[in-house]
Amino acid sequence: MNKNLKEQVLRSSGVNVLKCMRCGKCSGTCPSYDEMEYHPHQFVYMVEKGDIETLMKSPSIYKCLTCFACVERCPRNVEPAKVVEAVRLAAVRQQNGNHLSPDMIPDMLDDDLPQQAIVTALRKYAK
Repeated sequence: MNKNLKEQVLRSSGVNVLKCMRCGKCSGTCPSYDEMEYHPHQFVYMVEKGDIETLMKSPSIYKCLTCFACVERCPRNVEPAKVVEAVRLAAVRQQNGNHLSPDMIPDMLDDDLPQQAIVTALRKYAK
């Protein structure tokens, strides 16, 4: 178990995984349920136990639509989608593929792209 990786995922998600009672309501409402190896409630439990590396290798992190249906269904406000997103971000960062510098922005611009999207991308991917 990589304790630093677990702390990074918990900090990035902002979710208290200890609140989860593993009722499965989040997974029951997930539109990607059939496509996922690990379901939303399992993500939360595995992060709680520190099994982040297994999740990072799973294609399930890319199957999540981040539609937040699981967040809406959770009776304890655990927000499993944020946990999945944090694990996905950790995996991408570990592959050094999640970095954006200001000099890369001009190549990405087009007339239909809102400026807010550029600012958001720079904030999210500059770390």
